[in-house]
Amino acid sequence: MALVNDRKGAVKKLKTLAFNSKCETALFREKIEKTFYTPVLPNGVESSEVVYGGVPCDVLSPEIYASNRVVLYIHGGSFVGGSRASYRCFCSSLASKSCARVVIPEFRLAPAFPYPSALEDIQSVFRALYTEEQVTSSLGNDKDSPNANPELIIAADGSGASIALALIFNLRERYRRSISHVVLFSPWLNLSSSSNLLVAKKLGDDITTSDVLRKSASVYTYEANTSTPLVSPILATDEQLENFPPVFIQMGDTEILKADAQAFVERLISTGNQAELDLWPDMMFMFQMADDYLHESHLAMDKVGKILTGNGSGEDSVKSVKVENKPRLEQSIHSEA
Repeated sequence: MALVNDRKGAVKKLKTLAFNSKCETALFREKIEKTFYTPVLPNGVESSEVVYGGVPCDVLSPEIYASNRVVLYIHGGSFVGGSRASYRCFCSSLASKSCARVVIPEFRLAPAFPYPSALEDIQSVFRALYTEEQVTSSLGNDKDSPNANPELIIAADGSGASIALALIFNLRERYRRSISHVVLFSPWLNLSSSSNLLVAKKLGDDITTSDVLRKSASVYTYEANTSTPLVSPILATDEQLENFPPVFIQMGDTEILKADAQAFVERLISTGNQAELDLWPDMMFMFQMADDYLHESHLAMDKVGKILTGNGSGEDSVKSVKVENKPRLEQSIHSEA
């Protein structure tokens, strides 16, 4: 039976992700877990726990995946909430669509652990994951094989996009070259005092408001820090954007975050990088996480999957990859083609 869209239900669910001045931290986190956690993962995806760089992470493995492709996912939640448990279902869909393992770190959250705690955790995870993938790619592969180099993908949503882009700004060139794509869902790109969204007293869409951005920014870091590109990526210098990995941004066209996304994509293109903004008519912030209410959620994730597998953005439709069929992580490291 075809899914009948329930926009009101989707909005009610997604509002759980918005931290505002009326929210209490513990209750906010509890509501996110209650709303998005599911004990059974969809699409035959299996979950295991691995500690990368001292940070506990979920590793989600779909039934079939390319052994040299892995997604590092930095979840949103207004810097205050969200967890690997609450994002397992959504990231399982991403894993299945992209034919890749997805790693979800349990990074530290504000206000107890303000900036740069989350960024430090993600940097530790990236370094450990990069090292493991480098070792993995050298096992059973000729150095000239298409599988000889790992394919790392950075993905994030909302406030997580600020952390994800800060990670890339801090990476040396050799690390950047290992990142094949950056995928951002409804990214937060400007939390500085120069942002029209934060200056406005009453501005908002179905989910995000100026109050949400102001409150979240205030618990994440001091106002003086919000003008750094490590918090507000839209303020990045040309040097920081040099040789940036290809960026794909997906969001609803009704979002107040749209103008910042358009400006960021234009900056990337003007500095010689690949970037695409994928706008979905009449959709709201993180509509992809409301797949039980919206048919467009499934179509949007299908498109992301095609982008990451090389079937949807002008790349070759068939890539030479080593495929694993539902192994554990340690098996994917040591197995031979």
